[in-house]
Amino acid sequence: MLDRRTLAKAYFTHERLVKHQVDSFNRFLDGGLQRVIDEQGKIELDIPNTYVKLGKIWVEKPIVKEADGSRVPLYPAMARLRNLTYAAPIYLECQVVDEGRELDEEVVEIGMLPVMLKSKACNLNDVDPLAVGEDPLDPGGYFIINGSERALMTLEDLAPNKILLEREERYGEKLEIAKCFSQRAGYRALVVVERNRNNILEVTFPQLPKPIQFVTLMKALGVETDQEIVTMVSSDAEIMKFMLENVEIAEVETKEEAIEYIGRRVAPGQSREYRIQRANQVLDQYFLPHLGVDEDARKAKAFYLARMAEAVFELALGLRMEDDKDHYANKRLKLAGDLMEEIFRVAFLRLIKDVKYQLERAKVRGRPLKMSTAVRSDVLSDRIMHPMATGNWVGGRTGVSQLIDRHNYISVISHLRRVISPLSRSQPHFEARDLHPTQWGRICPSETPEGPNCGLVKNLAQYAEVSVGTDEEEIRNIIFALGVEPIRGG
Repeated sequence: MLDRRTLAKAYFTHERLVKHQVDSFNRFLDGGLQRVIDEQGKIELDIPNTYVKLGKIWVEKPIVKEADGSRVPLYPAMARLRNLTYAAPIYLECQVVDEGRELDEEVVEIGMLPVMLKSKACNLNDVDPLAVGEDPLDPGGYFIINGSERALMTLEDLAPNKILLEREERYGEKLEIAKCFSQRAGYRALVVVERNRNNILEVTFPQLPKPIQFVTLMKALGVETDQEIVTMVSSDAEIMKFMLENVEIAEVETKEEAIEYIGRRVAPGQSREYRIQRANQVLDQYFLPHLGVDEDARKAKAFYLARMAEAVFELALGLRMEDDKDHYANKRLKLAGDLMEEIFRVAFLRLIKDVKYQLERAKVRGRPLKMSTAVRSDVLSDRIMHPMATGNWVGGRTGVSQLIDRHNYISVISHLRRVISPLSRSQPHFEARDLHPTQWGRICPSETPEGPNCGLVKNLAQYAEVSVGTDEEEIRNIIFALGVEPIRGG
């Protein structure tokens, strides 16, 4: 039998205590930064055939710019003593295309990125910690912003891109609802399918002022025949009976009518061409964006919507149960790397706006278009430093970045392994505060505050491992290699 103490010693080392945060930040440096750049691809200017191609991005080691203009390596102890931010320069490869003519490739410093202690980009990896005034037992996993040590809290949230079923009481009746938080590149859209009192399915998603009939939306997505809609949802006789009720009272017959119907909802009072263009845009960009944001993804979206409808009817018929929101399989943790990617995305979009303005102004004045003069590095740096210093994150969340509790070594470890729920402290939320059986081995059953935060502020268990998602493309290729037919146009 394995000696538990051996296992405990292997797990409870100062490297492993904040391994989840350091690994997450390293993943952000390796792939997250580049992902944000690739999402943009290029900076379009309001001048014909003029744009900026964006290439590779990387982060150097932390430095400090001295008053005489020199740049010297920065170590955490120096940052604490001199009230500096422990940050490293970010470099980006880019090339300006001026009216179809490609100019020289440039490497520009676009700003400074706060660096997590003991991560890949940290200067402590190359030196003896004692030689630079650092405690060898310090776990790292936090940032130094203006001389203060700040940790990013792990945020717990409901799993995105997953169908969750629930019952809701309205007007004294129980209604069945299927929800999906569809997430793509920082944008999150809540898609809801619900069965009303007359067994009619209605769908709600962003940009749509009022619920729309399920059948109308299916027809807009290109599933035109009633038979195809019914069989796509289910082959169960009971569910088909419900579906026939939906098909009978359909408000539209064809795909064109359905798109025009949506257009009248999303752009009332506009010209017909604009209404149709807007309806297509809403369908592609705001409805289930995680499946794709172009017209080719519509077939896949129709299949997914059919699965949501089937789940609602199965819940109504008692063939399946409601999903437990507090089950840990329905939760996802946002670690430091994911949170940094969120603020970097917002900061980079702000930088793009500024670069666009600077280049257009240079063109009007007849100056050469150079990225090195167009990039004002403090634009990006300020947008990253401010949330880190205040804890006010994008999306209106507060308390994401916190001053580390340095009362003793145990309180530091506890703070770096903390998990925070997004639920409000003032409401009862009894189920969310309870210890759920699926938290076994993942969340510590006893370390939680008393009072209003009880059960909403948790801590990772000693042997907790935070797993990472897999690339969908790999799984797709394996499934198709096993002989599964891909959806045409999806």
